[in-house]
Amino acid sequence: MPNGREPGVVAAAGFFALAGLLHLALSLWEMPRPLAFWPVWEAVGRTLFHLLLAVGLWRRLALCRTIALVYCLAALVTYAGALALAYAREPVQFPPTVVVESLFEVPSCVLLFPYLRSAAAGRVFTRALFGG
Repeated sequence: MPNGREPGVVAAAGFFALAGLLHLALSLWEMPRPLAFWPVWEAVGRTLFHLLLAVGLWRRLALCRTIALVYCLAALVTYAGALALAYAREPVQFPPTVVVESLFEVPSCVLLFPYLRSAAAGRVFTRALFGG
């Protein structure tokens, strides 16, 4: 890699950065007009979480690898539960933004989770949060 980063680091950081920006764009698109302060603030906060996680992964922080693992596992379990409800023909309505986000997150997490669990990732994400 020309910038000296592992492909897994680039993929993980890129996924969370794109997920954050996608969430912000879809949240703002879905909000009723005129925009209210608190829903926008909540969307910005969720975006900041994704972007801070992306920065931490880019800097190869071990804590961020753990958070990313938990995030991917939680996303997969949540979307699997939603699919189970859909197959059971439960009357659950999802906003279009949730469907679009799931189309991005599920395949990405399916690919990212095994890498983040791997020994190779354990060797890459070694920096401590403080003093590293």
